[in-house]
Amino acid sequence: MNKDQVKGEAKDIAGKIQKETGKLFGSKEQQAKGLKEQAEGKIQKGIGNLEEAIEDVKPDTKD
Repeated sequence: MNKDQVKGEAKDIAGKIQKETGKLFGSKEQQAKGLKEQAEGKIQKGIGNLEEAIEDVKPDTKD
């Protein structure tokens, strides 16, 4: 895993917690913030996945 995958997963989890906390306390604002954080995390994780895929297909240039 690269740093974007790790940070993205952490944001996704934090967003889930924030969203559920918002539900628990009836705060639509916190729910929305949690959903936003989740979306950012999923995007960042996707970027990390793409970076990793590129590294996997990149030819080895070391001799």
